[in-house]
Amino acid sequence: MNRLLKRLLKRFAAGLAASLLLALPAHAGRSCEQRAPDLAQVQQGLQLAEHTRAALDASGAQVVVLARAGQDLSRYGLRYSHLGLAYRDGDNAGGGWRVVHKLNHCGQNVADLWRQGLAQFFLDDPFEYRAGVVVLAPAVQVALLPLLQDNARLATLHTQAYNMLAYPWAQTYQQSNQWALETLAYAVEPTADTRQRAQAWLQFKGYQPTTLHLGPLTRLGASVSRANIRFDDHPNNKRFADRIETVTVDSVFDWLQRTGLGESLLGVN
Repeated sequence: MNRLLKRLLKRFAAGLAASLLLALPAHAGRSCEQRAPDLAQVQQGLQLAEHTRAALDASGAQVVVLARAGQDLSRYGLRYSHLGLAYRDGDNAGGGWRVVHKLNHCGQNVADLWRQGLAQFFLDDPFEYRAGVVVLAPAVQVALLPLLQDNARLATLHTQAYNMLAYPWAQTYQQSNQWALETLAYAVEPTADTRQRAQAWLQFKGYQPTTLHLGPLTRLGASVSRANIRFDDHPNNKRFADRIETVTVDSVFDWLQRTGLGESLLGVN
């Protein structure tokens, strides 16, 4: 292992410790398995983090929507699986970037909020080492930045009960992309200070979730084998027609660009 990689690993370990202290609460995002990281994965993750940092710096933005490809969703025509809200942190030397996002606990039915650096965000055994970035419109950045730095406001619309395929217009559960989207709505429209109001604003602004076509056997198998997948919050007329609507990264990116709330998608690898 060369000296540069050793320094990067040391920096990653220090950053991980800091992110644990900044988590909301501190246990959020902790891995269920204690296993040494694969050297090649660490190298790829750090490289992607560095390329992403360079792209974010070059954009001149203060706040962006940042996505990773944690799972292979190509069968559904989707590229990215998980998004966070990334901001330039003026409290860090050199104005480093931080990512706020929601993480599911070990496949269980609960999740919490997490604040990480770019390296930690990408060192999570992704399916593909590729990032998706949408720079938000200036007014949206101005509204979001103070919220992202405020732990209490970040948690305003957070629901701990987690469902990977949560229905976008219900409040029983909340998945990771859904929290980020609703929080963005709350920042732009301060009166949207409940999940119901945030969802109403999103509907008014024309957000359209992704529809997945999942048959009854697929739904039954997922419900039985996965604690973090439920379908009971979906309307019966859609569920029994095999139409499962949920918030995906691709649908959020499409909506941001369609409404002018964000710029064109930038891919980084």
